[in-house]
Amino acid sequence: MVVYAGQGDPRRSMSLLWRDAGTAERTGPGPKPGLSVDLVVDTAIELADAEGMPALSMRAVGERLGRTAMALYTYVPGKNELIDLMYDRALAELPTDYPADQGWRSAVTAWADDLWRFYLRHPWVLQVSQARPVLGPNEYGVLEALVRVLDGTGLAAGELRRVVGTLFHVVRGAAQTIAESRHAAAATGVSDEEWWFARAGVLREVAPDFAERFPMVLRLEADQAAGWEDDGSPYLEREAKRTFEAGLAVVLDGIEAAMARTQRDRAR
Repeated sequence: MVVYAGQGDPRRSMSLLWRDAGTAERTGPGPKPGLSVDLVVDTAIELADAEGMPALSMRAVGERLGRTAMALYTYVPGKNELIDLMYDRALAELPTDYPADQGWRSAVTAWADDLWRFYLRHPWVLQVSQARPVLGPNEYGVLEALVRVLDGTGLAAGELRRVVGTLFHVVRGAAQTIAESRHAAAATGVSDEEWWFARAGVLREVAPDFAERFPMVLRLEADQAAGWEDDGSPYLEREAKRTFEAGLAVVLDGIEAAMARTQRDRAR
């Protein structure tokens, strides 16, 4: 399920996203009930955390608050605007400052690890497409924190922009693998280990020449069995975490190489 941000009325959505503390909570006329935009949004986040994005509706949020869906429209125009608000409010959990006293690489690693853990706490966030950003203050805060750290690398704006995009993709992609793995086990009642073991046995039967046809693939999988029971967590989750760490290290190495290239070019 992919959800696209920014489908509601632009002015109403952006006004709610960027509202100042203490401003009016209502979006419509009439007496002010005992709710608030923040309460509605927090309740929606709790619902999505517990039951996933498919369970989200104005009616379901209203039921959790002991109100009708119509009562919520006084604060949030509709589900589209609610998703924008949920996404940005959830991001407020993340730090907005990463001291670089131990170097930019350590700071970026901390930023990436925080974002990774955030995605796993709120897997529904991964269903909000990155094709169209929410454009909320907390979304910009996460971006600002990363760019502030990388600003000291000396990379040109265009190169820095692409590096930032790559870092987001690495973190989000690895977290999405775990989130989908967890959902698959819950949805099908079959663990990743059970699924792979069952099909691996059949694969050996239907493709007895697999090793001869795909020797390089087997090289990649050579140590899988040895690491299967490392820490009791599902194998795919462990591998996704290792992939995340390895991918992040490669990107950071690439940034260092780009920095060195930039310094050489400036020295000419």
